[in-house]
Amino acid sequence: MATFLLRRLGLMVLTLWLLTLMVFFGGQILPGDPGRFILGPFAANSAVQALDKHLGVNRPLLTQYLSWIGGLLHGNMGTSYTYQTAVEPFIRAALINSVKLAALAFVIVVPLGIIGGVIAALYAGRGTDRTISVTGLTLSSVPEFVSGIVLIVVFGVELKWLPVTASAGAGASALDQLRHLVLPAIPLVFVLFGYIARMARAGTIEALNSDYVRTAVLKGLPQATVIRRHVLRNSLLPTITVIATQTGYLIGGLVVVETLFNYQGLGNLIYKAAIAHDFPMMEAGILVIGVVYVLATLAADLLLTFLNPRLRIGGTE
Repeated sequence: MATFLLRRLGLMVLTLWLLTLMVFFGGQILPGDPGRFILGPFAANSAVQALDKHLGVNRPLLTQYLSWIGGLLHGNMGTSYTYQTAVEPFIRAALINSVKLAALAFVIVVPLGIIGGVIAALYAGRGTDRTISVTGLTLSSVPEFVSGIVLIVVFGVELKWLPVTASAGAGASALDQLRHLVLPAIPLVFVLFGYIARMARAGTIEALNSDYVRTAVLKGLPQATVIRRHVLRNSLLPTITVIATQTGYLIGGLVVVETLFNYQGLGNLIYKAAIAHDFPMMEAGILVIGVVYVLATLAADLLLTFLNPRLRIGGTE
C-alpha cells in the first residue's frame, strides 16, 4: 500500500509540473498585450512599456516561469493585473463557491444515478431498463444553458418557486444559500445522471453475473441481501472513477452555468480573467482546478484499492 501511494504521489507531482508548463506557456501565446489592454488603445507606447516593465511581462519567458513557480512554492499565486492585489483571496472565494455548487450537485446526482443504474441492471433488457437508459442519455445530451434557461423561466419567473440567481448575498443563512443553488445544480444533475447511471448499470450487471453472486443466490439469500452485501460494493467501482473524473468539471468547468445564474465561481473567474488578459488570475485558477482534479483522482484510486483487494495485491507485485 505504501508503494502504491508513493507511486501515485509521484505521478501527481509530475502531472502538476506538466500542468504548470502548459498553463504558463499556453497563457503566453494568447494574443494581446496586458499593458495595452489595461491602459486602453489610445495610451502612449511609453506608458504601455512602463506598465509592462512594472508587471514583469517583458522579461524572458523562462525567467517569468521560474519566478512564478518560485512564488507558488512559497504560497504566492501572484498579483492580479486587473486589481493590482494578491490573486489568492479571489481564488479562495471562487473555489469555495464552486465547491458549494459541486457538493450540492453531487449530493443529488450520485444517489439518483446509482439507484437508477442498479434498478436498470436488475431489469436489464426490459422496459424499466430502457426508460432509465434513454432518460439518462437524453438528459446528458441537453446543454446546460438550454436546461438552465428553461428552469429559470418555469421555476423562477413563472412559478416563482426558486431564485433565478445563484448568489444569495452576504450574510445569508445556509438555507437561503441552498435555495439559491438549487436551480444551478439541476442542469449539472441532468448532465451527470446519465454517466453515473450507465456506469452503475454496467458494474451491477457484471457483479450479478459473477460466481460469488450466483453462489449467494444458490444459498437461498434474499435478493436484497445479495445486492447489499455482494453486488453494490463491487458494482460501484467503475462509478467511483466516473465521479472522480467529473470533479474537476464541477469545480472549474461551469462557466456557462455560473454565467447564466450570475454565480461567482472558479470557472466564471477564469473566464473573466482570460477576457481581461489577467494572466496571473487565469493561471492560478486553472492550476487550482488541476490540483483538485489530481487529488480527486488520487482519492478515487485509494478508495478503489480499499474496496478491491485484488488491486492491492496487483500493486505490490
